[in-house]
Amino acid sequence: MAAIRKALSSHKRVVIKIGSALLVDRGSGLKKTWLDAVCADIAGLRAGGTEVLVVSSGAIALGRTVLRLPKGALKLEESQAAAAVGQIALARAWSESLSTEGIVAGQILLTLGDTEERRRYLNARATLKQLLKLGSVPIINENDTVATSEIRYGDNDRLAARVATMAGADLLVLLSDIDGLYTAPPHLDPGAEFLDTIAEITPEIEAMAGGAASELSRGGMRTKIDAGKIATAAGCAMIIASGKSDHPLRAIAEGVRSSWFAPAGLPVTARKTWIAGQLQPAGTLLIDEGAEVALRSGKSLLPAGVRTVVGAFSRGDTIAIVGSGGREIARGLAGYDADEARQIAGKKSAEIAGILGHAGRAAMVHRDDLVMTGAALREGGVAQERDAAHA
Repeated sequence: MAAIRKALSSHKRVVIKIGSALLVDRGSGLKKTWLDAVCADIAGLRAGGTEVLVVSSGAIALGRTVLRLPKGALKLEESQAAAAVGQIALARAWSESLSTEGIVAGQILLTLGDTEERRRYLNARATLKQLLKLGSVPIINENDTVATSEIRYGDNDRLAARVATMAGADLLVLLSDIDGLYTAPPHLDPGAEFLDTIAEITPEIEAMAGGAASELSRGGMRTKIDAGKIATAAGCAMIIASGKSDHPLRAIAEGVRSSWFAPAGLPVTARKTWIAGQLQPAGTLLIDEGAEVALRSGKSLLPAGVRTVVGAFSRGDTIAIVGSGGREIARGLAGYDADEARQIAGKKSAEIAGILGHAGRAAMVHRDDLVMTGAALREGGVAQERDAAHA
């Protein structure tokens, strides 16, 4: 069945991501007129019954303007100082603009651990849903002041995708300075073709992604495609559209050119959505063809099918599972820590006790703790549908 694009107003819950370059001008600072127009669009969506969450970049860009930091890449400590100053201005701007529409803004600052650690994830999700229940519009950003270079999202595209899955949104809108996905960077290739609808994020689609656009933002088309993989796997559609003009959401509703990414057609449990969306798997298992076939049919991953164990992880950590073709096909929670996994990789389950000296689990990753990702999700659709029905 062909993927059908739904009207913007028909979605129940929408996450809107706004990039720094749209919100902040290098010379004049905050683009207040543009922000007021976006808030008017948000009010229009809410009037039609759509709940709205916003992931807003701009704290560092605003802060570096106020602090008069030099052009070019910033050191980590400079970025954190700029974020500390800029986040105050950013939150105030959103609060003031939304208040003119009679809307209360709520600020949430997240770190990577808030979405990667299950308990903190559930707590953040509960807060988001309570804000929506109370009629507020959550304004979300990464907590750049405390995030380190090793433990951070690094861009708000992927943060927005994690927020969309966390909040149970059915649409993610990435407003950018480009109107969608092209077969090649249009400024480099005049013959680049625009892609209106993307039914599936394939390796070919991933290869079309380019780099970051400007010093005001850390994201680029690469991170937008990564965000699309997270969102669509969770059943959330995604739109990439230009936000350069005033009232960009209204423009999307009126049919302005944009790229629409179809959601995966099969639902998965909330727990498996969290597993699939992990940004930093703790390790990797390389498996053989037989194990790959077993996973696609809905079975657990047994030690016998594991060829190589990569990384240092503990039992219960999220790990990536890579098929014989070299592409990630699934993610799951490790049934063993990395050292034990290496000892039993390639062995039959009946041999585990003799190797480890204690009776272990039969599966390296149990089917209840495993979710297929990307194209593998669609290819293994029957098994995924069965899992969802019994969740």
